Amino acid sequence: MKKILKKQDVREIPAYTIAEAAGYLRLPKSTLRAWMLGQKGFQSVIGIADKPGRRLSFINLVEAFVLSGIRREHSIPLPKVRLAVAYLRRTFKTKRPLAEEQFATDGVELFVEKFEQLIGATQHGQLQLREVIHDRLKHVRRDPKGIPEKIVLFPARGNTPESVGDVVIDPRLSFGRPVLDGYGLRTAIVAERFEAGEQIEELAKDYDVPSEAIENAIRCERRAA
Repeated sequence: MKKILKKQDVREIPAYTIAEAAGYLRLPKSTLRAWMLGQKGFQSVIGIADKPGRRLSFINLVEAFVLSGIRREHSIPLPKVRLAVAYLRRTFKTKRPLAEEQFATDGVELFVEKFEQLIGATQHGQLQLREVIHDRLKHVRRDPKGIPEKIVLFPARGNTPESVGDVVIDPRLSFGRPVLDGYGLRTAIVAERFEAGEQIEELAKDYDVPSEAIENAIRCERRAA
């Protein structure tokens, strides 16, 4: 009898180096490395998909994307972040609490509540933290089962339903590299052609996409660089 192999979810495949992921998330490499691998004196916050190879999965990117909002806006000490994440792991019985759909619903309240115990946050501080987390989570798009399927890495200007040119990371497209949402066009290719001297209008015609989308792709790549 042939052994049936279960196909691995592309979202769990180690696909990003720490340097590459740090560029996409606009984080210092040393910060992301500490979150994923830990440092002398403290453990990691996020369980990296491939520790020996130091490679992140798409789910790791989602976790780091959410965590970066918490750390960047509030400068909360990393040991306290770790304690709160561990609390969520125990509560939800999951290894990936920051990426879970539960976190996007009742989990945020538990997270903020735990931080109130850890850092004695004022009510104003709690509201700010809650808003930051919700802002991050609205840029994580999920499939019908609630599993993250893409991150809106660089929203189009205006960020309305009429906006065009969101830059997303979708692990099913271009090996999980940033693309223009709805077009599947690699932003790195657009930026490379623009830096070589081609005009935005020419690129828009070549790829049959709006000029605003081309501009957003270029802005995204420049920010990542």
